Amino acid sequence: MTDEKKDERPSYEQARAELASVVERLEAGGTTLEESLALWERGERLAEICQHWLDGARARIDAARQEPAT
Repeated sequence: MTDEKKDERPSYEQARAELASVVERLEAGGTTLEESLALWERGERLAEICQHWLDGARARIDAARQEPAT
């Protein structure tokens, strides 16, 4: 992935919304095999992005819970 592509990573909310749209399009059918494969691949990438955001949030929560109270 290029640095330019990394800078274009959508927020969690953007990725989740686009993923929901991809799923709706796949479930609706009516696309060619090639279009369906492209949608599937995009959905996989969006799911990875969402998981990355969630993993980061979990790490921040875990770190905050381990900090001593002041």
